[in-house]
Amino acid sequence: MNKQTGLIPTGRIQRAIYLIRGQKVMLDADLARLYGVTTSNLNKAVRRNLSRFPADFMFQLSPEEAKDLMFQIGISSSKHGGRRKPISAFTEQGVAMLSTVLRSERAVQVNIAIMRAFVQLREILGSHAELARKLTELEKRIEGHDSAIQSLFEAIRQLMAPPEPDPPGREIGFHMKEASIPYRTGRRSDSTA
Repeated sequence: MNKQTGLIPTGRIQRAIYLIRGQKVMLDADLARLYGVTTSNLNKAVRRNLSRFPADFMFQLSPEEAKDLMFQIGISSSKHGGRRKPISAFTEQGVAMLSTVLRSERAVQVNIAIMRAFVQLREILGSHAELARKLTELEKRIEGHDSAIQSLFEAIRQLMAPPEPDPPGREIGFHMKEASIPYRTGRRSDSTA
C-alpha cells in the first residue's frame, strides 16, 4: 500500500490519466474502479447533478475519440458486449466535484489520492518544460560554435595538405665551372690474342 493514500498507488492513478482534447482527463470507467462503484452508478450520480459538471469539468468523447481509445487501451466494442453509452471524461476539476456527488469516505480518500497524482503529473511536466527550455538554450549557444568549429577544421585541413611546389626560378648559391678531365671511354685492345 502507498504511504500517501493508504488506498491506491499513485502510479496506478497516473496511468489512468489521459491527454484528450489538450486536457488531462480520467475516464468514467477508471474513476468508477477507483471509487469502488459501477460505471453506471457513477454516471447516474453525475446525471442527477449535471449542474455541477459544466463542459470544462466533464465532456463526452466523440465516436472517433472513443474508437481511438479502443485501440490504445483495449476498450471492447459495443458489438461484442462492451460499452453502449458514450464515454465520459472528467478533468481535474470534474474529479474534485465527483467526491461531493458520491459522498462516501472512500470517495474522499480516493479523491485526495487523485488530486495528488494530478499535482505530481503537473510537477513532472513542469520539470520537463524547464529541461526542454534549457536544451533549446544550449542548442542556440552551440549553433554559434558550429561555424567556429567548422573554420577550425578548415584551417587544420589546409595545414595538413602538402605544400605546392615552388615555381622553378634562379638557383641560389655559388657555382663554379671547372675544366673537365677527359676520361677514357674507349676499350683497350688485348695484345695477347
